[in-house]
Amino acid sequence: MNDEREATAWREWHEHRTATVSAPYGPLALTGTHWLADYPEGRIPAVPGRWRATASGVELSAAAGDGLVLDGRPLAGPALLAPDAGAPADARAGSGARRFVVIRREGEWAVRVFDPGSAARAAFRGVEATPYDPAYALPGRFRPYAERRTVQVENADGRERGLGLGGELRFSRAGEEHALQVAVDEDDGSLWAVFADATAGRSSYRFRFLRPGVPAPDGGITVDLNRALLPPCAFADHFVCPFPPPGNTLPFEVAAGERRLKGALAAGD
Repeated sequence: MNDEREATAWREWHEHRTATVSAPYGPLALTGTHWLADYPEGRIPAVPGRWRATASGVELSAAAGDGLVLDGRPLAGPALLAPDAGAPADARAGSGARRFVVIRREGEWAVRVFDPGSAARAAFRGVEATPYDPAYALPGRFRPYAERRTVQVENADGRERGLGLGGELRFSRAGEEHALQVAVDEDDGSLWAVFADATAGRSSYRFRFLRPGVPAPDGGITVDLNRALLPPCAFADHFVCPFPPPGNTLPFEVAAGERRLKGALAAGD
């Protein structure tokens, strides 16, 4: 009966994920990530207004005819923007149906454009995912590092950036022990891993994410690979997802969880 409950919970999770990624301002709606250092004059192609990085934020200047809206009101003049912390749908700046999201990565500022009318969202046919298999729900244990570590890893845009790691997630499968280096959310203590496996680039996307939740006080936690996630860059090329850190490629096939977008000709498409 427990497996049946878990299978039902998995189906609900998968349905929720599908609705989330295909939402009007979900990852499929991202049409551009524009690093302001590439636009010293402040003009981003096809984005109204003038955007400049400053020491204290992004200065957005708009003329009355730009059609920009800030906090729900027409913008004419300058405004200083901090990074958007909420969902893209709640971004402060927009124009028509589009939302402009300000982000900062390692001191660099960028503007992301989310458009509900994106080609990727129109072409979406669903996420290919393997039905729940109890064999992939494995008991594990989290072992925190004495000090937080940062490793440099390649990102989906070809640049290297720091990836913060807080410990190891250890588990056994078929009598062999495995470990994934994981990040720890500073707010709630939940774990997050980016990993690859023997299906990567073949029958699954080239890497995936795993968010197993918050470990128990003794470190115990279920490593449920049925809930392996496609990273945002599987839905839009304009995300800067980190690749797996050294040691986070599992030597076996994780034929579970989200695999790739339906209709993809290859896992990396």
